[in-house]
Amino acid sequence: MGVSMTGAAPAQAASPTPLDRVIPAPASVDPGGSPYRITRGTHLHVDGSREARRVAEYLAAVLRPSTGYRLPITEHGPGGIRLRLAKGPFGAEGYRLDSGRKGVTLTAAEPAGLFRGVQTLRQLLPAAVEKDTVQPGPWLVAGGTITDSPRYGWRGAMLDVSRHFFTVDQVKRYIDQLALYKINKLHLHLSDDQGWRIAVDSWPRLATYGGSTEVGGGPGGYYTKAQYKEIVRYAGSRYLEVVPEIDMPGHTNAALASYADLNCDGVAPPLYTGTEVGFSSLCVDKEITYDFVDDVIRELAALTPGEYLHIGGDEAHSTSHEDYVKFMDRVQPVVAKYGKTVVGWHQLTGATPAKGALAQYWGLDSTSAEEKAQVVKAAQSGTGLILSPADRAYLDMKYTKDTPLGLSWAGYVEVRRSYDWDPGAYLPGVPAGAVRGVEAPMWSETLETSGHIEYMAFPRLPGVAELGWSSAASHDWERYKVRLAAQAERWDVLGIEWYRSPQVPWGSGGR
Repeated sequence: MGVSMTGAAPAQAASPTPLDRVIPAPASVDPGGSPYRITRGTHLHVDGSREARRVAEYLAAVLRPSTGYRLPITEHGPGGIRLRLAKGPFGAEGYRLDSGRKGVTLTAAEPAGLFRGVQTLRQLLPAAVEKDTVQPGPWLVAGGTITDSPRYGWRGAMLDVSRHFFTVDQVKRYIDQLALYKINKLHLHLSDDQGWRIAVDSWPRLATYGGSTEVGGGPGGYYTKAQYKEIVRYAGSRYLEVVPEIDMPGHTNAALASYADLNCDGVAPPLYTGTEVGFSSLCVDKEITYDFVDDVIRELAALTPGEYLHIGGDEAHSTSHEDYVKFMDRVQPVVAKYGKTVVGWHQLTGATPAKGALAQYWGLDSTSAEEKAQVVKAAQSGTGLILSPADRAYLDMKYTKDTPLGLSWAGYVEVRRSYDWDPGAYLPGVPAGAVRGVEAPMWSETLETSGHIEYMAFPRLPGVAELGWSSAASHDWERYKVRLAAQAERWDVLGIEWYRSPQVPWGSGGR
């Protein structure tokens, strides 16, 4: 709201947050009428569906500690806040929010839409609603109607748990932060030169040995199958789909160190704790390589209810072009065999992407015309694209030369640069329908704590989320930076570390 709540008298909060102040920008906002006030008598009213009740329980868990109200969930009697599943032109994630003196009603065709609507409702309430102790309020929701649905179906964030390992609780914390901005995909980078992070029963040393270190030589770690399933479950409870990545044929030193037979010379290299790339490769001509790939994909697919499995494919500098094509021709059908759809980094377009495959573009504005043309040609032939240009969407790039964390090989990426581009027009010649969405990767060479992740994600992540959700017509940096400034107070209440960009008019709400 742009006004600090700290030490403020309740009267200062009596003006509700305008309906158009939220991030991502809603598709349609029609303000007007009296606000609704959440009071001791407010109930959460749901229809008979288990899914609507689950979303209501999530909302109640946000509201009860700060308001101090009971907020009982009921199928009969008074509403106050209603969550309804109903047929309508909402799509899989759209919703309508109606607010007036008598109550707030969230309507959606699918549970995911109700959940996205709840995130909007959170942002319409004072930031103090996020506190875990009773606050004075008042708890006002501005009057009017929001009708909303996303521009793109893929709005992702990638977390690299290979360069530095992050625990289940750390991943859950990030999931909660992603959910606030309507992100719907969590791409987990589970293997790299510096660490293998998922237990594979048929190749146990991948985790126990290959997962035993990280950049800088720390102890590393890995997820048991039960822990990975818990991440998947928790993400699902926030309507995020987990997309696991096993990077290959390059970025594979942790696997090569774990099993000598995966190396062409039969000699296992030492574990690696540096940050160089491009030096490792699976042995494309050995049949055991494909036994390995089949086992890993089979076990990972069985743990993953989502549609997609990411096979990497980037920076395979130690693999000849001929071998790369041969490898991808063998591996992509394995993904399909286990019921998943292939995602690969955009170098996959240098081979023949499988039917239905998605290519994730991570090039720069300055990437060669030849490399871009290869991606455009694949898109024109039916390959879907996820856009993650490194000098726009990579959250591990330094903001400025003075940023204490992150890398700068793609340049410095301040908040405006990360926001000010249009995914639909980024690669000329790509059919509009080929762009499936955007993703904000977070590589972790320099990141070791949740605070580090947050400092690099905030305030850039909400901008990438808006690019994925909001219409191109709503894109306006001057307006966006004001909405972004109003988020700072909520981040403070949530204990999120963030970078105070001089490009944003933080006002008294920031630190």
